[in-house]
Amino acid sequence: MNRVQELEQLILKHKSLYYRGRPEISDQEYDSLEEELKKLDPQNHVLRIVGTTLESGKKVKHETKMLSLGKTYDIDELMRWKGEEDIISTFKIDGVSCSLIYESGHLKTAKTRGDGSHGEDITNKVIWMESIPKSIQKKEKVEIRGELYCDEKDFFHLSEEMQRRELEKPTNQRNIVAGLISRKDHTDLCYAISFQGFDLIKSKDPEFEIQKHDELKKLGFETPEATIHKNKESLLDLIQEAQEFMSEGEYLIDGLVFTYNRTALHQELGSTAHHPRYKMAFKFAGESKTTTIKEIVWSVSRNGILTPVAIVEPVQLSGAKVSRVTLHNYGVVKQHSLKKSDKIEIIRSGEVIPKFLSVVESGNEEFKIPKKGCDFCEKDIIVDDIRLRCINKFCPDRDQQVILNFIQKIGIDDLSSKRIEEMVKKGLITGIASLYDLSVDDLLKLDKFKEKLANKVINNIQASKNVDLVTFLSALGISGGAYNKCEKVVRAGHNDLDKIRALSVEKLSEIEGFAEKSAEDFYNSIQEKMPLINELESKGFEFQEVEIEETEVLGKKFCITGSLTEKRNVIEQRIRDYGGIVVGSVSKNIDYLVTNETESKSSKFKKANELNIPIVSEKKLKEMMGIL
Repeated sequence: MNRVQELEQLILKHKSLYYRGRPEISDQEYDSLEEELKKLDPQNHVLRIVGTTLESGKKVKHETKMLSLGKTYDIDELMRWKGEEDIISTFKIDGVSCSLIYESGHLKTAKTRGDGSHGEDITNKVIWMESIPKSIQKKEKVEIRGELYCDEKDFFHLSEEMQRRELEKPTNQRNIVAGLISRKDHTDLCYAISFQGFDLIKSKDPEFEIQKHDELKKLGFETPEATIHKNKESLLDLIQEAQEFMSEGEYLIDGLVFTYNRTALHQELGSTAHHPRYKMAFKFAGESKTTTIKEIVWSVSRNGILTPVAIVEPVQLSGAKVSRVTLHNYGVVKQHSLKKSDKIEIIRSGEVIPKFLSVVESGNEEFKIPKKGCDFCEKDIIVDDIRLRCINKFCPDRDQQVILNFIQKIGIDDLSSKRIEEMVKKGLITGIASLYDLSVDDLLKLDKFKEKLANKVINNIQASKNVDLVTFLSALGISGGAYNKCEKVVRAGHNDLDKIRALSVEKLSEIEGFAEKSAEDFYNSIQEKMPLINELESKGFEFQEVEIEETEVLGKKFCITGSLTEKRNVIEQRIRDYGGIVVGSVSKNIDYLVTNETESKSSKFKKANELNIPIVSEKKLKEMMGIL
């Protein structure tokens, strides 16, 4: 057998195992097999095979092929592909692709990707999935494509239910999806599978890809968060966010998907036999190895959740020496009965903290969980679904994590985790605000603190009071309040503390990048932080507000329709830059309709007239912004 034939067999074998939920090699190892075959035999028929077909169920033809994605692991290659175009990003959910066909507003067929031309009919499985609407407010025939997946909470409860039914215990979140949709019995277990839609196929595409996501939300589908990117800095922020989600998120992702925002470009570029040219997957190179757990330690996060970390026999992984591995949460530890002496498989993708994948061999030590909150706190812990939670709101370890997060984000140098721990134990600080009551004499009570260093630290603390509002908000530990999210809030016109205090879920939902749930989480979290915000303001914080020119556009809602002299996405971004809000449809809640047409048969134009909504031209819009 020559190398080409060997590669053909390996690729087909591992492709089949992957889609049956039993992968034996990593994505990166599989990709290297395909790359080697491309170099040896670029026209090989195996390279044109997309997906595979699950063994059960009848086959259904796809009207439009469900192709794979081109992929890269390199940011510069991604930027070359982007060129001058705006691109849309979403997390690449690690699950099973699914197509939903609706006719006359009712779900008719659900199918897997299969070989790209024909998929398996899984309609009888999808009817159990609560996240998939069985009817929608759209009479024309449409197809919604997305990803089936199982989040960590549902996986935990599903695992218990399957064991109760004396079925085989599932191994991980991704494999269970492939396993459930290929079962011929116990189909009701598919209730634990979730769905997020990322593509809408109908007779006529909207002008921009981002509009598909807006329409999917209106039809009642969960969608991955979509963000428009114009430059490399924006992409780097997202990549960092994705890496953090890979370690801490509630469901599995294995990278990011990027799509050109202009749908006209989709038609122009078309597809290869394998992938569309207008989409690109960005993946994180990952390496997995086996090691042994030496100890499991639990720390209390700033929201009171106990997070398990395995101290393992050191191994080299993706160029780094690894001795600590995240075990995610109590549910994962309980599900796998993780304990000292277990031999486990771990993975490190990109630059993120290594994480647990599976148990290779169970050890002989006793499985146990902590009996108290943390090393500092003797309070009881409670089981909160798949997590353990310390009930003591004043737990010193919890305070320590909150303070440490703040000083790292606000930019106070020379205060390490160990120094914060010592300060908490000695009662010098009890929370973020107490940092600003510290004196040089206080710091001299600490181990190895000399007067020069103490003066430097105090100066650094006091200097942090003069900070921009975005950095300040991102340092507070707001749920879903990463720097880029806080920046979007401030640039949407909420650029001082009074406006932050006046935020509502509705206002947040209007900001690009905020879905309803993320808006609710952000709002509830910032309300909890208000006493702290007020206290810090009383300590003398002076915020360098992001300057947003006060124009007629600030805080107003705009809808755009009709022919324009500039690209619509350029006009939309300009509105956002001046603190305005762009919406996709006309309602009584918008302030202006933007169009150059004085008469139009468009539904938006007619509705604006019916509601007496002012109609402005591009020229008038620029005058409102003060740029004409």
